[in-house]
Amino acid sequence: MDFIKSKGDYRQLIVFKKAECIYDLTFHFAHRFLSRSDRTIDQMVQAARSGKQNIIEGSSASLTSRETEIKLFNVAKASLEELLADYEDYLRNRGLSFWPDDKQRAVRDYCRRNNDSAFYRQIAPQRDAETIANLCITLIHQEIFLLLRLIEKAKEDFLIHGGIREEMTRARIAYRNGRES
Repeated sequence: MDFIKSKGDYRQLIVFKKAECIYDLTFHFAHRFLSRSDRTIDQMVQAARSGKQNIIEGSSASLTSRETEIKLFNVAKASLEELLADYEDYLRNRGLSFWPDDKQRAVRDYCRRNNDSAFYRQIAPQRDAETIANLCITLIHQEIFLLLRLIEKAKEDFLIHGGIREEMTRARIAYRNGRES
C-alpha cells in the first residue's frame, strides 16, 4: 500500500524553472544597478530566493501535508508579489518606462518559451536596467499565474484525496481487508 506517492522532481516544473530565472535575473539586476549600500539589494534578492525556495519546500512537503504545500506555494507567491512591487518602484522612481501593452504581449510570448535560467544569465549583461526590470515584471506575472494554478491543483487534490491521515487510514483498511480474505 503506497499512501505517500512521489510527485516527481520539482526541478522539472515550469513554475520552478521560471522562479530560478527570476532569481538569477534579480541577483544580476540588484548587484549591477543598485548602490552597494542600498538595502533593496538584499530585499529583492531574498524575495526572489524566497519565491524559488518555497516552491522547493512546498513540493517536498506535498508528500505528507497538502496544507503545508498550499501554504508554502502561497508564501512563494507573496514573495514574488513583493519583488514585483520593488521592480515597479524602481522604474517609477527613476522615471523609466513600463513597457506598453504591445511590447508586453511580445515579451510574454518570449518569456513563455524561455524557462532556462542560463539563457537569461547570458543575455542580462547586454541589457539595461529598464529592460531587465520590465523583463522581470513579465516573468513575475507569469510566475504568479502559474503559482495560482499550482495552489488550485493542490486544493483540488486535497478535496479529492484528503490529507495524509485519510490516505493512511484508507491504506490501513485496504491492508486489513486483504489479510482477512
